[in-house]
Amino acid sequence: MKISPAQQERLSFLCRITQKEVQYLLDTDRRLFADLFTLESAQKIETDPLLAERLDAFVSRFGRLQDNLGDKFLPQLLIALAEKPGAAMDNLDRAERLGWIVSAETWLEIRKLRNQMVHEYIEDLAILTSALQAGHQHVSTLVDAAQKMMAEAQRLITR
Repeated sequence: MKISPAQQERLSFLCRITQKEVQYLLDTDRRLFADLFTLESAQKIETDPLLAERLDAFVSRFGRLQDNLGDKFLPQLLIALAEKPGAAMDNLDRAERLGWIVSAETWLEIRKLRNQMVHEYIEDLAILTSALQAGHQHVSTLVDAAQKMMAEAQRLITR
């Protein structure tokens, strides 16, 4: 099955954007977690503008990559495979069966972490610290999903 030129262009665009998002997230992750991020680290956010900016960048880039993969890239890949995208959970289940993500359940856990990083940011530093540490552990999960989805897109583009 050959995909249309418009689909090829859209998937190529998503690959380029995703590659940049992956690199930016990895760079920020490396800088923010160069040392163990602890509750004591989180308590320095108000007095350390560089740390606060790194934290903001990590949260933003983590969420942006996950949003891009789940909300944009995944539906486009399904369309290119002549499948009809459905509800987010259905799409995630399909991505899991295709081997693009570890599991739909893990993906939802990562989404919950993202929300904790964003919404608990100011109020509860213990929750923020825990969510950041868990987010750091899941960077590889997002990067792996991105690489698998980009590989599938390239396969479809070059057929």
